[in-house]
Amino acid sequence: MINYIDLTIAFFIALIATFLLTYPVKKLAIKIGVVDLPNHRKIHTKVTPRLGGLAIFLGVFLGALYLQPQHEHLPEIILGAVVILITGALDDRYNIRPVVKLGGQLIAASFLLSSGLIIDKITLPILGMIDLGFVSVLVTVLWVVGITNAINLIDGLDGLATGVTTIALTSMFIMALIDVQIMAAYLCIVLIGANLGFLYHNFYPAKIYMGDTGSNFLGYAIAVVSMLGLFKNIALFSFIIPIIVLAVPIFDTLFAIVRRAYNKENIMMPDNKHIHYQLLASGFSHRKTVLIIYAFSTLFGAMAILFSNATLTTSLIITFIVLALLHIIAELSGLVMGGKKPIVDTMKKVLKKRNRDQ
Repeated sequence: MINYIDLTIAFFIALIATFLLTYPVKKLAIKIGVVDLPNHRKIHTKVTPRLGGLAIFLGVFLGALYLQPQHEHLPEIILGAVVILITGALDDRYNIRPVVKLGGQLIAASFLLSSGLIIDKITLPILGMIDLGFVSVLVTVLWVVGITNAINLIDGLDGLATGVTTIALTSMFIMALIDVQIMAAYLCIVLIGANLGFLYHNFYPAKIYMGDTGSNFLGYAIAVVSMLGLFKNIALFSFIIPIIVLAVPIFDTLFAIVRRAYNKENIMMPDNKHIHYQLLASGFSHRKTVLIIYAFSTLFGAMAILFSNATLTTSLIITFIVLALLHIIAELSGLVMGGKKPIVDTMKKVLKKRNRDQ
């Protein structure tokens, strides 16, 4: 049984702790030289401390300490989180090679595998539940590493990764409550609280960045929560639910891989062609770009919640809506049709006409 009073208390512990701890973490980052320097690829123009993910982690830890969750996979989940945190912190300080970061992520994933936390089944209409067999190990590793990097890649504007992950976690939290997935609900609520506590410092104009310490930790945490809750859902297309929740970072990551491969570039090297950069280049302000991506993330989160308890017909309708939303994002970002925006332009004309008529 889920105790809502305990969830509320844990939420505020995580929120207040992260809000307060960000101040000393910011001072520590400056003191030890963990700062983000401006360059041609980045938007900010002044030196900004990183390592904010440490405050998020500590806030989550304190919130979870109050809840004291019991779960068979918890020791390995914590070990994986510590490895991810250390890997991210080292990258924030020393800018380690991508292959070393990948090694840390694989070690974290190996802890989950050793505990038995594996994506071993998916549900399909007509066919029902399918056992993935030996492929489950590969699917699990790809999911953990993929989501960790997807959140890392979208962390390019002030408050963007913090907000997008908060929205995704809120959707997961609602679904965890509906399905009475206690462990997933516990992790979601402390992660949401910590994120909101940090967002005060991180929203535009940011006073501190979460860095790889934060984006890697949040990506790992979301991957774990989805394995504990979303993949256990008995919906017709259970495996699609977490993909819809995280549609924006997943779509951005897949496009980045295709784009870099097509241009014969190293797929692990950063660039300034991500969705948020394209929206900025399209003329949207920094703040408006972040809010647009928030809005799309909220829509995807709502779609996922509806999808989790939908009939086959409703599932197909939601899938169509999700694909349409992804196309609109691609148009806004100038990523398709040679930069043409037929749907977006039509929507603008309709809105202008309506404003004139009113």
